[in-house]
Order: sequence, then structure tokens, then C-alpha cells
Amino acid sequence: MPKPICPSCHRFFRPARTGIFVLEQMPRRSPAPPGAVAPLLWQPYKIWQADLFVCEGCRRELVTGFGKLPVTEHFRPDFAYFLPLVSVTVNDC
Repeated sequence: MPKPICPSCHRFFRPARTGIFVLEQMPRRSPAPPGAVAPLLWQPYKIWQADLFVCEGCRRELVTGFGKLPVTEHFRPDFAYFLPLVSVTVNDC
């Protein structure tokens, strides 16, 4: 699989950390604006494992390489165990 490319720098993104945990959040109520605009309108939903890539030119970061299934979901007993391990959060659906 080819590495992601940074169109601004004309360089490949390089792997910075593999196997990071990503928290996918769901809206507490609808509508909730996606992103970092109103984080309190979002709540934990799923935790995924993925890879963090960085462009060595502009230092932009990219998270990709997600597993086929989440590591855990909000209703499972092991969810609280994985929450402190989360590196990245996404407020979007």
C-alpha cells in the first residue's frame, strides 16, 4: 500500500506512531457541529486503532490505517480501560 502524500510539500507522509487509539464520538443531541467547535455536544462512542503519519516538510499530521472493526464500544465493559490510552479524538459522523 502506498504512503499518503502531502500535496503542499510534494512529499510522502512518514509513519510517526503505529497502533494509536482514536476516540470516535457521537452527538449528545442533534444537531451537533462537527469538529472542535462545540466538543461538549459530543460523547464517547467507539475506540479504534490506527496509525499516525506526519509530513516532514510542513509537519501536518494524518491518521489512517484503521482496523476493520473498533477495538471497543461505549457499551462494552472494557471501554473505560481504553479511554486513557486515546491519542486522537474525532467529533464527526
